[in-house]
Amino acid sequence: MEKRKKKIPIGIENFEKLRSDDFYYIDKTGLIRELLHNWGEVNLFTRPRRFGKTLNMSMLENFFSMNGDKHIFEGLEISKETALCGEHMGKYPVISISLKGMDALTYETAFQMAVQIVIEAAEKFYFLLDSEKLNEHDKAEYRKLLDDHMNEGMACSSLRKLSGLLEKHYGTKAVLLIDEYDVPLAKAFANAYYSQMLSLIRSLLGQALKTNSSLKFAVLTGCMRISKESIFTGLNHLKVRSITDKRFDRYFGFTDSEVKALLEYYGYPDSYDAAKKWYDGYHFGNVDIYCPWDVLNYCDSLFDDREAQPENYWINTSGNDAVKQFIQESSNVSVKREIERLVAGEAVTKEIRQELTYPEMYQTIDNIWSLLFTTGYLTQRGKAEGRQMKLAIPNLEIRDIFVTQIMELFQENVREDGETLNRFCDALQNRKPENVEKIFTEYLKETISIRDTAVRKEMKENFYHGILLGILGVKDRWGVSSNWEMGEGYADILAEPDTGDMGIIIEVKYAHDRNLDAACKAALEQIEHTGYENDLEDEGVKNILKYGIACYKKRCKVMLAET
Repeated sequence: MEKRKKKIPIGIENFEKLRSDDFYYIDKTGLIRELLHNWGEVNLFTRPRRFGKTLNMSMLENFFSMNGDKHIFEGLEISKETALCGEHMGKYPVISISLKGMDALTYETAFQMAVQIVIEAAEKFYFLLDSEKLNEHDKAEYRKLLDDHMNEGMACSSLRKLSGLLEKHYGTKAVLLIDEYDVPLAKAFANAYYSQMLSLIRSLLGQALKTNSSLKFAVLTGCMRISKESIFTGLNHLKVRSITDKRFDRYFGFTDSEVKALLEYYGYPDSYDAAKKWYDGYHFGNVDIYCPWDVLNYCDSLFDDREAQPENYWINTSGNDAVKQFIQESSNVSVKREIERLVAGEAVTKEIRQELTYPEMYQTIDNIWSLLFTTGYLTQRGKAEGRQMKLAIPNLEIRDIFVTQIMELFQENVREDGETLNRFCDALQNRKPENVEKIFTEYLKETISIRDTAVRKEMKENFYHGILLGILGVKDRWGVSSNWEMGEGYADILAEPDTGDMGIIIEVKYAHDRNLDAACKAALEQIEHTGYENDLEDEGVKNILKYGIACYKKRCKVMLAET
């Protein structure tokens, strides 16, 4: 009988649960060794979302904390470091908080969320009320940390005060872990209370990290490397470990060998190439990295269907605002060309600023390039020359996000262009292929073209298919079907004008050899071969028009089948 496989840890961010409940774990405990050897009193790790930051913070908490089961580290890389484990494992009071949930429409609500985070952190140490090492004043101060009505001054000093009380009780300085430190700032910026939140976070972190004599060391994580002048003023002992740093480069995300081993363990080695194309491509320090969230979800989908194709698992975990804003800039011709090059799989050289404030991020197109890089929508190719970096879309998943945003922008623009839209539809109805061709070519020239020499012809056709659907979809009273089952096959597009007596069948082909005439004829032959019109005739539709449309980059050819 085959031994039961370990569970796939999708969304499991609690290290103890992951290790105790028989989940598959890719060993990242070497991070602990590197952290202690490359000593920094305050360490900030910046990585894109979904790269395992929270799980690593939970791992650190379990390792350093005096509480918890240390057996969960048995057999892992860090357990081989016996001297280091003897000196540091289970030796510190640990304060661990996450600011990930501070998502509110107003500052007042966000502040109450911050108060609850402080209370939850303090509640873990109720034993301080019985501590013989603390006097009555100390215990009164501790009780204030449990008060729902604490003011901003108390909230800002809370982590420093809690550290001091723990040091007094244990005789040992505290370790402070702050996960997703920048989320409250992102939410505050989106909801117009940024300056208030900036003041709160600056004071909270300043007191906890700069004026805290009870701090052993601290680790922070976030997506953005917020400008030091903005939030970390005077914090001279801060070490920032960003995606360009070689140290710690393999501890966030999965390496190629780790993904290969994962797929082999579950019996899906043949899915390695697909996983690599879709989820690899990030470059941290000197290592190529996969997004772990995506790899685990893909592996899970293979449980249900060994033939399952990779999907875009990232797109629904965020608003993708950086990409939206970037695509909006495509009215600038040079930016439009650069977007087209990126989507085609090419690299674009840009000067990158890793330190920005939220108000700066969307101020200029240059800052948006930097934002896309730090948040994982673009990645580094080759070696940087100073601030100059070659940037590229990491993989097919992120490319899909760009394409989705491009198509959404196109459809928004089409809705605003009623006159051209009506001319296009009139030309279709009135058997004027030359006018259809002219107007469609105009649309192709105006929109961002999506091309990629690496993808199949069918995927190229999907782009033009989507443009046509975007145009036709604005006709509210028309019936428009895509890949509708008809006859012996599938029509690309079936449009039924509101006259009720007409059906328009459109077949789209990509002229990979640039021969637009031949591709048009092939499209019309496919319509005839599959007998698409038979279903329409059965419905009593007598006026049936059949169009073949061939495209190559921004050129197109339209033919109407003779009746």
